[in-house]
Amino acid sequence: MLRSPALAGAVRTATAAPDAEGGSGARNLPVTARCAGLLPGGLRRGSTVALTSSTGLLIELLAGASGAGAWCAVVGLPGFSALAAADAGVALDRLALVPRPGASWPEAVSALLDGFDLVVAAPGGAVPARLAGRLAARARQRGGVLIGYGATPWPGADLVLEPEGSAWHGLRPGRGRLRYRELTVTARGPGRPVRATLRLGRQPDPTGTGSGHARPVRAGGAGLRVVG
Repeated sequence: MLRSPALAGAVRTATAAPDAEGGSGARNLPVTARCAGLLPGGLRRGSTVALTSSTGLLIELLAGASGAGAWCAVVGLPGFSALAAADAGVALDRLALVPRPGASWPEAVSALLDGFDLVVAAPGGAVPARLAGRLAARARQRGGVLIGYGATPWPGADLVLEPEGSAWHGLRPGRGRLRYRELTVTARGPGRPVRATLRLGRQPDPTGTGSGHARPVRAGGAGLRVVG
């Protein structure tokens, strides 16, 4: 996969020298200001994260990492919207999509972990513990972040992100438009669980503090790569 012409010149190993703040040399992958209260310090390299649902939160994590210079890939989400991702701040020139890997999704994820900083795996069903452990070991070895996405829990994840409820804002009786969504998420990992409410959308923070409501990072370009 990493020899594919679609990825030529776009891939470096995860242990290569960093080329930006969020590049391979950084200890953690950055997150947006909106996620700072939920994930203080960012996403730890070498870790496996389970995200049970919420494409909006997934895109937010991609925006934080790619906007700071990290390379990202999404495997197994044919309905993933590049337009929505760019609008939320994902740098499309640092994003690769493998929308329909079929039964070969583990091989695709393993290969991408060799060269990408953050890899999302959406198998669409239960993942055997042995396979999950093998992919987690690859993420640790290569210093990347593996996100297992789906309603079925990812076995052995270091961190579990559980969206618990959301509410849309902007509509008034008979008029208006949706402006942003408030999403409550619990992060379960080492130590006590952390619960935070994130404001996702284009609505800027009225306080100017950036605590959970910062403006999205702008997309770095339109060089989206789709493989397979």
